[in-house]
Parts: sequence; C-alpha cells; structure tokens
Amino acid sequence: MTKPDHVDPDDIRIFSGNSNPALAAAVAAYLQVPLDPTRVRRFSNDNLYIQLGASVRSRAVFIVQSFSPPVNDHIVELLMMLDIARGAGAREVHAVIPYFSFARSDKKDAPRISITGRLMAKMIETAGATQVLTMTLHSPQVHGFFDVPIDPLTARPVFVDYFKKQDLQDTIVVAPDAGHATPASRFAESLGLKMAAGNKTRISDKEVRITGLVGEMEGHKRAIVYDDEIAAGSSMVAIAKLLIEHGIESMSVVCTHGVFSGNAIERLAAIPQIKEIVTTDTVPVPQAKRMSKRTANLTVLSVAPLFGEAIKRNYLRQSIGDLFSFWQEFKSEE
Repeated sequence: MTKPDHVDPDDIRIFSGNSNPALAAAVAAYLQVPLDPTRVRRFSNDNLYIQLGASVRSRAVFIVQSFSPPVNDHIVELLMMLDIARGAGAREVHAVIPYFSFARSDKKDAPRISITGRLMAKMIETAGATQVLTMTLHSPQVHGFFDVPIDPLTARPVFVDYFKKQDLQDTIVVAPDAGHATPASRFAESLGLKMAAGNKTRISDKEVRITGLVGEMEGHKRAIVYDDEIAAGSSMVAIAKLLIEHGIESMSVVCTHGVFSGNAIERLAAIPQIKEIVTTDTVPVPQAKRMSKRTANLTVLSVAPLFGEAIKRNYLRQSIGDLFSFWQEFKSEE
C-alpha cells in the first residue's frame, strides 16, 4: 500500500462529541478538512442516540472527545461513536482524547476500588479504537494500560512560547508536588529558569497539605506554578500560600487541563499574588466563568495546532516525536 503524501479530505473524517466541539472545529480548520456532523439526541428513557453524518467506509476516522463534565455522558458518547465507526467499515479509528480524566485512577490505593484508568483503556479498545491520541496524562503509567498504540502529547511548547515573551527576571518554576517535578523541570529548562517542588500530602479530593519546598527560593520574587490539571484548586491554593511565606510576590498559575470545578477559579482569584491563570482548551471553560470579573486574568491557549499536526502525521505515517521542533517552526511562520 502506497503511503499518502498529503491529507486527502475525502479519505479522512473528523467527528466531535459534545464535550469540546470548538477544539474539534479548530483541529479540522488546521487540517483544512471539514468537521463532519454528528447527530446526538436523547430518548425519553434517557438513552443516547448517535449517528455519524458522513460515510466512514475505508476511511481514517478521528473522533475528538474530552472526558470533561458531564464525564459519564461524554465517555458513553465516545464509546458509541467508536463502535459506530468500526461497524460502518472505517479503515482505522482514532480516539482523540485531549483530557483523559481517569488517568488519576491509576492504582489500587484502597481496598475494593477500581483501577478505573485501566478499565477505561480496555473499554475504548473494545469499542473499536485502533489508536489513541491524548495530552498530558496525570500518571504516565496509564500508557501501559492500552494495548493499542497511544500518542501522549504535551502542551509544554505552547506554554514556553507564551512565557518566553515575558520578563522572567527573578522567576522560578514550581511544581506543587514531587510527582510533577519532571515535567516542571523540563518546562523550567526550556525557559532557562530554576525550579522547586512542594512536599504534598493529599488528604482527600478537595484537601491537600504542602509542608515544605525542595529547591532554592532565595532571590526569587515571582513564581510560575506548573501542574497538569486544576480541578478543585486545592493544590494551587496550598502551594500559593506556602510560596507567599517564602517571599514570592507574584505568581502565574499554569495547567494543561483547566477543569475548574466548583469555585476553583474564584479561590485562586482571591489570592492577590496570583496575577494570572493560564490553561489550554483541552477542557472548555464555560463562558460564564470567562466573563466573570473575578476571572479577568484567565488566559486560554489553544492546543489545536498540536493535535492537528499530530493527526496529520499519524495519517501520513510520520513520526510525531519532533512536535516541539514543529511548534517552534509554526510560531516563527505566524
């Protein structure tokens, strides 16, 4: 079979569930192909009905769906769409999951609980996915739960491009806990900055305790707190309070997945030293939160070009290992 040398609009299908249609549309626009329609409705007994609005037979199908609230509905939508594509004769079926929320459920740390990250991986495969594309998994070991190929992307180049335009004098990168010290270290290295990490103990889903910092804080007045996800915001609030005690006067809070459940944004905005919150569009931020006076310092960066380029390279059977170099070239051409 001859390898394609371009994305053929008649040979590729991009579909979106209800979780993040704006990101899916931006990905399709990057690829210069249409976002094909998906019909989703609910029966009177609360069952979902889904129909893909374009033929997929013998084509490469990419289904974009984040595991954002309402998570269970969006998971079922994805599973049904994967099953539909496989049953309709698609050549290959790619699950594009910008935010894989169950990556936090990666181990059995209490009796009689599910390792839900593994369960989700098996369900996605059983439904028909031949490959998975995602971004910044909370636990890297979740890669091993999949038996089909999985490409985990990183939003780091997007954040590096954003912050390298700023004055970073007296700035240090801080990871809320040791578990995220490695990605924070790579981010800091890309910006030529030093880093520190918090010593965190999680008490519950909404309560954490950070008792100290590992790293040299002296001489730094600004911190970029770098994490994979903000849900309730407890980790960020705890590390922010500790950084203030260590003399930090200004902070930027950064995360790939801005879930911002409950009053998370308001909790962060209530800390005057937090000057900005920077996230990506892997999870849609409701318009009400974007327009709030308390969230005027919220910046949402798009990762659509990264996903679009990864999809293109998968389709063309090219490596996606050099996407960081691609991003530098992409931004220089803007």
